[in-house]
Amino acid sequence: EKSQDCMYLQYCKVCQSYKAPRSHHCRKCNRCVMKMDHHCPWINNCCGYQNHASFTLFLLLAPLGCIHASFIFIMTMYTQLYNRISFGWSSVKIDMSAAKRDPRPIIPFGLSAFAASLFALGLALGTTIAVGMLFIIQMKVILTNKTSIESWIEEKAKDRIHYYQTGETFIFPYDMGSKWKNFKQVFTWSGIPEGDGLDWPVRDGCHQYSLTIEQLKQKADKRVRSVRYRAVEDYSGICCPVTKGVKTFFTTPCTEEPRIALSKGDLILATRGLKHWMYGEKILDSAADGGIRERGWFPRKCVEKCQYDSETDQPVDGEKKNR
Repeated sequence: EKSQDCMYLQYCKVCQSYKAPRSHHCRKCNRCVMKMDHHCPWINNCCGYQNHASFTLFLLLAPLGCIHASFIFIMTMYTQLYNRISFGWSSVKIDMSAAKRDPRPIIPFGLSAFAASLFALGLALGTTIAVGMLFIIQMKVILTNKTSIESWIEEKAKDRIHYYQTGETFIFPYDMGSKWKNFKQVFTWSGIPEGDGLDWPVRDGCHQYSLTIEQLKQKADKRVRSVRYRAVEDYSGICCPVTKGVKTFFTTPCTEEPRIALSKGDLILATRGLKHWMYGEKILDSAADGGIRERGWFPRKCVEKCQYDSETDQPVDGEKKNR
């Protein structure tokens, strides 16, 4: 509504519009998502403003259901082992009085059924631990009124301030200072989250666009510290390239971020890197400064640093955070 606010907002080249505060573009959904936390492949959707509460309840109820299933599996195996079981090679009869009292099981409990129950118990316990940990992580960010992405942005803000010694103090603007108030920003009795997903209540002394201003600073810093590389080998863009060495094959980044195909002579602006892999943007149109760029991982073996780097001479290994 206010054209002067555009200077504080990020522009999405894919959606061809400005991003609302706390919004991020999802490559999988191919759209900008309000208050995006992450893209979840298990629900085939993004966790964001509209469904943050529902997704968190899913993370709570799934472990509870698995605990219930684990109890059933344990009691089933205990009952059958205690009463009578024929595994084919011998019969175990511990207490025949219980067998006389109880009717015969509807489903014969043999060796295959015991193995299947034991396997299902392992899956149920594993899901309880894994999804339960995700629930704890989600509750931690909700009680501070953040998302997983915003926690990362806050961490990078501290690194940026420490790196340049600017003396700034970044205060996360959406933390209401009370865990209960932060909790109510996501969970409501009606199930509909507060607000419209565009305007958010902020702490005293903070600006409505404090977070987006910090993101713009981080993007500017990222461009300054990027290093220009030139491709010296072709790379098809597969996740685990066999022809680029054994170490490159086994150290492929465990992330949903894409890989980019390279042809000999391509220019890439690298922003971060691992020992055998690098992440950056391939410049498809170098005629203009704002040319189209394709981002992703590529093997370090396929590129070499340009002798005359117009961006910076600092090596990409100096990046403080490798995500």
